[in-house]
Amino acid sequence: MGLLSWLVLGLIAGLVAQLIVPGPSRGGCTGLIVTIVVGLAGAVVGGFIGVQLGWGTVDSLDLRSIGLAIIGAILVLLVLQALRGAAD
Repeated sequence: MGLLSWLVLGLIAGLVAQLIVPGPSRGGCTGLIVTIVVGLAGAVVGGFIGVQLGWGTVDSLDLRSIGLAIIGAILVLLVLQALRGAAD
């Protein structure tokens, strides 16, 4: 996948994960960048989980890859919220 494909995948996964996991929202350009970063981190985590379970990797813009990226992004958001809660 090219850079643009990864950015689109990150944006999709990050947006869906933020809709599913409640939490504080950030507005503006920083919010978009954070959303993409969370989605990209989720794609990495989801790809790792997919390989471990025999579901394949995140390597294209298909439904399986997007699903794995969303699952990973949800996990990333939950871990971030847990860390933020532990710091408070």
